[in-house]
Amino acid sequence: MPPVFAHGALRLYLLALLESGPKHGYELIKALSDRFGGTYSPSAGTIYPRLSKLEEEGLVATSSEGRRTNYSITDAGRVELDRRRDELAAVESDISASVRRLADKLRDDIRSNMQGLRADLAATAEAARGAARAGAAARYSREGDLRLREAEMLVQSFRDDIRVELRRHAGQEPISPVTLETVRTVLDQARISIRNSLDG
Repeated sequence: MPPVFAHGALRLYLLALLESGPKHGYELIKALSDRFGGTYSPSAGTIYPRLSKLEEEGLVATSSEGRRTNYSITDAGRVELDRRRDELAAVESDISASVRRLADKLRDDIRSNMQGLRADLAATAEAARGAARAGAAARYSREGDLRLREAEMLVQSFRDDIRVELRRHAGQEPISPVTLETVRTVLDQARISIRNSLDG
């Protein structure tokens, strides 16, 4: 990104900020940040050396207020500012352009981040749906296995019960042809009913 201020422009703009009254360093940093709509905030390492240079040149004076140092524009500073009003107007115009440029970049970054976020959310939602489908399939499979085992146990239990009954009866008297045909017919009907239920 190109520098926000051209060479020497920040010093001039600091004089302009001090024209309205004395300020300490943090107030100047905040005033600059506010002017840029929060898209740019100079560091203390950027501001204080320039204020020191302005003081050395006699354009700014300092006074202590507790632990804070206040900076105020001197008469020489006002003369310098008046002499460079056209340059200050150009700086103000550059600041407006910088704000637009930084805001555009911020918008582009936000748009890009939002697209990435939407893609991440869509992927997460799809993964969740896939997991839910897999879970449902696994659950369905487990439930199906349990029902199969239960059906097999019912068939086995029925077979065992009928065998016991047949053996008990055969122990008392032989199985008659009518009983045998009845067993065959009932089992055939049961087989057909069960198959129809499975196919349905």
